[in-house]
Amino acid sequence: MSQDSGHARAPLVTPKAAAIAGIIFSLLLFAIIWLLRSSIPENPIDPGAWLKADTRLAALALNLIPIAGVAFLWFIGVLRDRLADLEDRFFATVFFGSGLLFLATLFIAAATIGALILISGFGDFDNLLNSNTLHFARAFAYIVINVYAVKMAAVFMISTSTVVIYTEIVPRWIAVLGFMLAAVLLLGSYYIRWSIVVLPAWVLLISVYIIIDKLRRPHRTIEQQSLPQ
Repeated sequence: MSQDSGHARAPLVTPKAAAIAGIIFSLLLFAIIWLLRSSIPENPIDPGAWLKADTRLAALALNLIPIAGVAFLWFIGVLRDRLADLEDRFFATVFFGSGLLFLATLFIAAATIGALILISGFGDFDNLLNSNTLHFARAFAYIVINVYAVKMAAVFMISTSTVVIYTEIVPRWIAVLGFMLAAVLLLGSYYIRWSIVVLPAWVLLISVYIIIDKLRRPHRTIEQQSLPQ
């Protein structure tokens, strides 16, 4: 018989630091968007002269995106931890799936821009500016971000807000705000500049509430949580 057979295993507890993951994601995405907007023209059919200028800010933003992605996954984990046994399979699937698709589209667009920056340092730069490859890659990244990524962000907000309405893991007014902002993204994101910042702003609001709520609640030990009611 093993030495541990007579002892119950302690349940795995979500790290307290995980609650700040949403804040980290939000601040990083704000910084990433600002860096990219500062170094890359918004017009997807621009001639590409920005590739000849200093691209270090754009490269920094692209390297921050994987870190923001990891923080977003932790944020999703924090929400699922608060749901616990209240989690519904249908909404959990949409909530988790839309979050992953948002990250996937964000990574695809970042990889496209990163590839442009990489190849601009090799070969004949003038031929690159006049090539269809440059214009296709810019238009591709623009559409992926402003259509698909933003729409997945809206679906994530709608599914999360629906879960909040039914479970009250955060105040209902945050869910109502989420529905309103998601509607803006679904209907007018292609025409509204900086629409991508709606998601990190909303995630920041939820994360700040969760941290404040955790500080207000009395601390319970693992032993207290495992006691029968």
